[in-house]
Amino acid sequence: MLKTFSIGGIHPAENKLSAESAIQALPIPQMVSIPISQHIGAPATPIVKKGDEVKVGQLIAKSSGFVSANIHSSVSGTVFKVDDIMDASGFRRTSVIIKVDGDEWLEHIDRSEELVKEISASKEEIIKRVGDAGIVGLGGATFPAHVKLSVPPGKTAEVLIINAVECEPYLTSDHRIMLEKGDEVLVGTQILMKALEVNKAIIGIENNKPDAIAHLTKLAANYQGIEICPLKTQYPQGGEKQLISATIKREVPSGALPIEVGAVVQNVGTAYAVYEAIQKNKPLIERVATVTGKSLKNPSNWMFRIGTPVKDIIEAAGGMPEDTGKIVGGGPMMGKAIASVDVPLTKGSSGLLLLPREETARKATKACIRCGKCVSVCPMGLEPYLLMVCADKKDYERLEKDAVMDCIECGSCSFTCPAHRPLLDYIRLGKGKVGQIMRARK
Repeated sequence: MLKTFSIGGIHPAENKLSAESAIQALPIPQMVSIPISQHIGAPATPIVKKGDEVKVGQLIAKSSGFVSANIHSSVSGTVFKVDDIMDASGFRRTSVIIKVDGDEWLEHIDRSEELVKEISASKEEIIKRVGDAGIVGLGGATFPAHVKLSVPPGKTAEVLIINAVECEPYLTSDHRIMLEKGDEVLVGTQILMKALEVNKAIIGIENNKPDAIAHLTKLAANYQGIEICPLKTQYPQGGEKQLISATIKREVPSGALPIEVGAVVQNVGTAYAVYEAIQKNKPLIERVATVTGKSLKNPSNWMFRIGTPVKDIIEAAGGMPEDTGKIVGGGPMMGKAIASVDVPLTKGSSGLLLLPREETARKATKACIRCGKCVSVCPMGLEPYLLMVCADKKDYERLEKDAVMDCIECGSCSFTCPAHRPLLDYIRLGKGKVGQIMRARK
């Protein structure tokens, strides 16, 4: 029997339309807009100004604290301006806008395809260089990777878990990375193991990717301490706490981090980025994203430069279908609608989903029928119907007591509700307010 997490879960239609599409390089745009805040934590501080010449890989905004991340130029050219522009959420954020000229890279970056297996960097060097390279979690959370690798005093990492689940419907970028960059992912995993001083790593992959499981299992025979763990296809298998439960049968306590149970989780795309940073001296300036949708001419996977406009990747995939009702950044379960096709793709852009109009219309909300479906599917064991009511009534004390901060915002409750109640929308609002209250208290 395949491993999975112990509470709740659903199985939405997978719709992996781009699974067979090999990664292609997206043409470099004429202009890029690179936000200085593409991560959880403090925004970086710009260190370039209008008129400065930059090369690919050059630092353009410096990390402004421990929980922050460096930002590098993804192109060569001239800084057009440093200004506030609209990002995917619709808010205006400070960005470095660069007019592209050629494709001149910093000389120390190794652009060859040659696999470098030998890891000469020490634990301390790895953590520093991961931070210098601006690497963040590429599964969507964008938490600075060097922070996760810096185990707090008194805690011990026992196992590294690589999240290669990709449980979101439609998205296939991680799947393609495993198939096309398998050795690099495994070397990256060994680098992360060295940084954490652990001798065991588990790569969790859902069993709807049998080709990736077979490929990595074959390659992993040459890498000591790495186990490939096939998992049941069940959403949200890729949630950090759910993945820990499925792979090592340990439960992370409420309000605690994975290190409390001796685990550190990193995304498979992050492992590849770590390989490139340590073995090739390449900062995080590009990543793979899926662009997909039922009406899209060419659902596909693209390696794009950070700061590329959304419209460029849509054009590369055949252009915007006429029946598009909504463009979602990410997948249909946890992704968020983007405000404009002119906004830039960032480090956290794992995919773009173009949904047909008939699939985006919200159905009329009805009264809760107390069926309990939302409770039975919640992977965190919460009571979504109650949390929605408390959020609506602004009962923040009750929300905190009922562990609203444990919600991982997976959307399973809204997906399964027969009354079409906007459970997650209200829970997100309540969670945001409770988070503010808790921070103010500290």
